[in-house]
This record gives sequence, C-alpha cells and structure tokens, in this order.
Amino acid sequence: MNMMTSPAAAVPQVGGAAARGNEQRAIAEVQASVMMAKRFPRDQVVAMDRVVNAFSRPTLAAVSQYQYAKGGSDVSGPSIRAAEAIAQQWGNIEFGFRELSRGIGPDGKAYSEVEAYAWDTETLTRKPLQFIVPHWRDTKRGGYAITEERDIYELVANMAQRRVRACLLSIIPGDVTEAAMKQADVTLKTTADCSPEAMAKMVEMFTEFGVTKEHIEKRIQRRIDAIQPAQVVSLRKIYVSLRDGMSTAAEWFEQEGEGEQKPAAEQALPPFDADKFAAEFPAWEKAIKAGKKTPDAIIATLKTRNTLDDDQIARIKALVPGQEGGAQ
Repeated sequence: MNMMTSPAAAVPQVGGAAARGNEQRAIAEVQASVMMAKRFPRDQVVAMDRVVNAFSRPTLAAVSQYQYAKGGSDVSGPSIRAAEAIAQQWGNIEFGFRELSRGIGPDGKAYSEVEAYAWDTETLTRKPLQFIVPHWRDTKRGGYAITEERDIYELVANMAQRRVRACLLSIIPGDVTEAAMKQADVTLKTTADCSPEAMAKMVEMFTEFGVTKEHIEKRIQRRIDAIQPAQVVSLRKIYVSLRDGMSTAAEWFEQEGEGEQKPAAEQALPPFDADKFAAEFPAWEKAIKAGKKTPDAIIATLKTRNTLDDDQIARIKALVPGQEGGAQ
C-alpha cells in the first residue's frame, strides 16, 4: 500500500482543534493498518512468487534497473519503479513521503523539512529518512527562490523519490530484491528485441539526451544492426539511469570532437532566441508534466541546435514531472 501525504496536509495547521483532529485521524489510520496486517499476514512463498511473476513482464523489467559508472566499473541496482513494484507484491508495506514543516534558514532561504519513509505494518519495521529541501534553484548567476505552491511540491516530490527507494530497499528482505532483479535480467535477455525497428526506436529514445546512433555504435563497438541481446539489456539500463537522473550521457558515451574541438563546436551554435524560447516553453512544460519528457532530455536536445543561457536552463529544470510521489 502506498500512503502519500501531500505537503498541504502535512504542514501543521493553525488551531488546536484542527491539530488534534489530524493527530487522532493519523493514529486511527496507523491502528487500522496494523490490525489489517495482523489479520491478513503475508504468505512469504506466495508473495515471493508474486514478486518474481511481476518481473516476468517485459514492460516492468525494462524499467526495473539503472546502471551508472563508479570507480571504473558499471554498477546496477533496482530502480525506483522496481522498489515500488516489489513492495506492492510483497504486501503490508506503506511508503511515501510527507512534509513535516517549513521554515527560514540562517541564509534567509525558505525550506521544507521532509521525511521519506517505508513501513512494514506486519513486522512493524520502519525506516524513515529526514532531509531538508531549500525552496531554491541554483544557477551560475546566483539562482532564484521558488514560491509557487505547486513548484514547491514538485521540487519536494522529486527530491524525495530516491529516499523513498532507499527506505523500501532497507526493509524488504535482500533475497527478495535479488530474486526480482534476477528475474528482470532473464526477462530482458529473453525479450531483447534486436530487430531494426526496435533499434530505431531505441536510438530515438536516446536522442532525448543528445545521444546519436554513432555514439551508441562507438560504445558497443559494432554497428547497431549487429547488436547482441546482452548489449540491448545494458543500453536499456543506461536509458533508465539517464531518465531517472542517476547519471548523464557524457558518463556513458564519448562525444564526437571531444577535447579541443568540442568547445569550438559548442561556441559555433547560435543562442536560443528569447522569443522562440517563450513560444515553445508551454509545449515543453506540457510534455514534462505528462511524463513524456524530462527536463534534462529537453535541454540535451536543444543543446544540439543552440546554446542556452543559465536562466533558460534553470527554467526548464524547474519543470519537474507532476506525478504522485514525484516518481516517474
């Protein structure tokens, strides 16, 4: 069960009666959750089968693992989507985040104190993580404050999703997660589509991050039409990593003209016209809010044609996918 508390509901309300009412309601909800978990405990064998079966679905397996480079080697692990799917199938787990309070820091910047959590209502194992989210976006020109309620919520949700993932993985048994990832690997390898149509679609997906067919071929050390299933699996993990913001395209793909020629090439690109930027901005906002694009993907695409100033980049980055819990 995914319990998600909205910031508006989590911020303490003025008035003793309202505060007491909220507290009593929260206590009742906790008691009901524990009671239901005790009444309907999970059958671990059945729950494990559900987890493994879930990751036999190609659509879930395709977004279940991220990959990033660390210390000269590739590291992979369960994605946010995977952690949520395991929790749902394991059962009797509540997870999410809530905004505890707001305040003004010593630097004069407003902030939210947020708690991400995961709670096994059957074993009463709970993992909370508290952190601070400044209502601020930094840029090379000094940054700016975020004041709109919706923007604050989306910023908090985006910062919370990785903490929720960490909380979930800390209370779900490690062997359950390991079994899920093994099944995801099997599913990916058996369903790896190496057809020209599938590869064309993959190349199109990567273009959102400024990655071309030539970049992919240089990484896999062969032409795209000769790609192997294992390489398709690896590219899928890299794509999930880019989409979730775990890494950047430059960490995986060697750009053409790197070194002395790259800065010159970038300087040759014309700046993005302010009027054109304003005209196209609503379309980018709509695509990001719908979860079809990410801010980094749009920025990477635009940088292939124009140079963006810090304010333009900051405005695009401020558009976070509008989704429950900030996870998408």
